[in-house]
Amino acid sequence: MSKVLVVDDQRSVCTALELLFEVHGLSTVVATSPEEALDAVANEDVGVIVQDMNFTRDTTSGNEGASLMRALRKLDPDVPIILMTAYTSLEMAVQLIKEGANDYIAKPWDDEKLVTTVKNLMRMQHLQLERLREVSRAQRARVELARVYDLCGIVYASAKMHAVLTLAVKVAPADAPVLITGPNGSGKEKIAEVLQANSRRKGKPFVRVNAGGLPDNLLEAELFGAEAGAYTGASKTRIGRFEQADGGTLFLDEIGNLSPSGQMKLLRVLQTGEFQRLGSSANRRADVRIVSATNTNLPAAIARGDFREDLFFRLNVIEIAVPPLRDRTEDILPLAEHFLRAHEQQGEPGTVDLSEEARQALLDHEWPGNVRELENRIQRAMLVRKDATLVAEDLGLDASVVPPSSSSTARSSSPSIPPAGHDAERAEVE
Repeated sequence: MSKVLVVDDQRSVCTALELLFEVHGLSTVVATSPEEALDAVANEDVGVIVQDMNFTRDTTSGNEGASLMRALRKLDPDVPIILMTAYTSLEMAVQLIKEGANDYIAKPWDDEKLVTTVKNLMRMQHLQLERLREVSRAQRARVELARVYDLCGIVYASAKMHAVLTLAVKVAPADAPVLITGPNGSGKEKIAEVLQANSRRKGKPFVRVNAGGLPDNLLEAELFGAEAGAYTGASKTRIGRFEQADGGTLFLDEIGNLSPSGQMKLLRVLQTGEFQRLGSSANRRADVRIVSATNTNLPAAIARGDFREDLFFRLNVIEIAVPPLRDRTEDILPLAEHFLRAHEQQGEPGTVDLSEEARQALLDHEWPGNVRELENRIQRAMLVRKDATLVAEDLGLDASVVPPSSSSTARSSSPSIPPAGHDAERAEVE
């Protein structure tokens, strides 16, 4: 259990605080000098520090306490610190809170207020540590997934994408059809590549077809092939996409936009496993795994009569839903850095970085075009940039107000600063 570190040169103060905290179920460790305090933080499980501001007799400037607080911050940037004295000025307190102190309480202290403040900070510290542990666990899980499986270079940091990839590699060995759903530009084709790379079909053909972009008069020839003379201009036999993908994966993109006629023809192949080239009556087979993708709400399309329900069930044995980029903001900056480095490798001179303004603008943007839009904006920025540090304008985004640094997020939002002139009281407890 984390302890409260009490730092005060007067034994009587240390004893009083030790008894107070122990009555309220808080373990304490005591230090009577800055040196002892630093040693305690280095060797004990300290959850909160309550420190005096003066350690030399007849000293009231608070400079000793300020130096200690800065040293403690260097040693442990996250541990909450409460400053406590009767002599330090309001200006000193405000400055130290800006530098990293979490709260300020005057002597003589109010027992209830002090205990409440310590417990609140202890709770916040515990939650912060839990978040850090969770981040560490998630990072280890990502590393392990990438070690065991081929993720095809996908860059991510979010739990949502980790879940997507975990499902993808789990179902990859099976030959069951997979339907990948998600908005345009979210990375559906990359997930299809992961499915192939972690299956028995690895290294075999991966054939992509924009199913929604095929007009009816070309659909059969494109998917199933055509014999010479089957239609005007067909001077030689054409191998269709099913045969091209033999042994591998046929990726049917934008399946939700396939025409009713195309849906029926595709369904027939999925039901029988056979197809015929245009202009031929010979039945053919191809050993392919069908992976389809759509940004369309297919159940809604079925309800409208725009998509065949029987085809949906054939395609949707397993569904993998890829979330939009706006729902996985943890991926934005890693992806941006990845695209920057990729452009550098393509011959861009020097190292290019993102300014804090640019980073915040990236995080604030809604990303209607998802990962594809992010890559496009990085490419644009590399072309129009004025120097080696990209700003929001380079990305075509509005500059945002940069929030305070993360080190200040755990600080108290309402520090207990005494009113002006309080330092003149010179309480005897000092």
